[in-house]
Amino acid sequence: MKPLLGQRVIDLTQNVAGPYCTQVLADLGAEVIKIERPGSGDDTRHWTPAIGDAMSPTYATLNRGKKSLAIDLDSADGQDVLRSLVRDGDIVIHSLKPGSAEQRRLGYDDLRPGRPGLIYCAISAYGNTGPLASLPGYDPLIQAYVGIMSVNGHDGLPPARVGVSMVDMGTGLWSALGIVAAVAQRQTTGDGCRIDTSLLETGVGWMTNPIANYSASGKLPRRMGSATAMLAPYEVFESADSHVFIGCGNDRLFLKLLKALELTALAEDERFSKNSQRVQHRDLVHNTLEATTRTLASVEMVRRLRAAGVPVSAVHDLAQVVNDEQVQVAGLCNTLSIQSSAPQDVCAVGLPIRFNGVREFAPGLSAGVGQDSRQILQSMGLSDTRIDQLVVSGVIQAQV
Repeated sequence: MKPLLGQRVIDLTQNVAGPYCTQVLADLGAEVIKIERPGSGDDTRHWTPAIGDAMSPTYATLNRGKKSLAIDLDSADGQDVLRSLVRDGDIVIHSLKPGSAEQRRLGYDDLRPGRPGLIYCAISAYGNTGPLASLPGYDPLIQAYVGIMSVNGHDGLPPARVGVSMVDMGTGLWSALGIVAAVAQRQTTGDGCRIDTSLLETGVGWMTNPIANYSASGKLPRRMGSATAMLAPYEVFESADSHVFIGCGNDRLFLKLLKALELTALAEDERFSKNSQRVQHRDLVHNTLEATTRTLASVEMVRRLRAAGVPVSAVHDLAQVVNDEQVQVAGLCNTLSIQSSAPQDVCAVGLPIRFNGVREFAPGLSAGVGQDSRQILQSMGLSDTRIDQLVVSGVIQAQV
């Protein structure tokens, strides 16, 4: 099932947020034309580790299923080419700084005349209005700005960023959701729209629960490592050989935990009897339970607690994750073959959605910057002579 089959996306994004959005759209069936700078291309091509001389694994996994068209958007001819490329009914998405697209006459109001069905999505760092609108931003910077770092890490230690690009990828998902909603609306009204998303808005959105709790109590949350302020025990415990996460979301589960660890006598202690009491005596609860968990191997503890119906997981490293039976049964890891000076296969995670039991995956990859330029420009009606002129002038980069 390809719900976006027939939709064409003009992708003027780079790094993570925008490319993740358009990778999702490609998996959903859209044709995605990625606009890259001649020469260097997307910045993520040059991140480490390198796959031969072509790209990084980050670039490969975020840009599969797309065609590469290399245009110099700082040149008038390049801007003209892009405007000619955009058709009514297309989806245009960019992550340029607010005002940059408009300076190049590539803003929504510039492109919409004659294209009433155009869907236009602009991704920014802080939004397109306000005192910080013109500033650049990256995932960890926004994690600091919106308070994610203030609640992440361990008490008494410096704030820590979440180790995955949750703000970037979340913004990509919100952008994709907005685009899909706009496509659905266009089928009814025939009209497109402008969509605005930002890393700031995504970051504040992830802080929904901490902000609500702070507004109700007036108390700033503290860094608690793997624990949560609302429940106890709901955190990582040391085992004899590693660590496990135990999550008791209610008092019934806690009683099951005590039985599985052969600590049922603790149920009579009022400090352990209710979640509110356990939260109040969090350190006592943790230390008391960990005195037992330290004596058990992770495999044994997981076996016992699962048998008792207690939510539990060993803390896996990535080697364990990609080889995990459940992950493999889910079919999440797909092989993406990278052709370069040193060909390599990369595990690319597929779309976390299945339609009628099928997980869609767009495997194609443009290894070189501008690999598809000539074919795309020919489909626009440009002659080979004109394309060669654009290549010689540096406006376009095309593979021989």
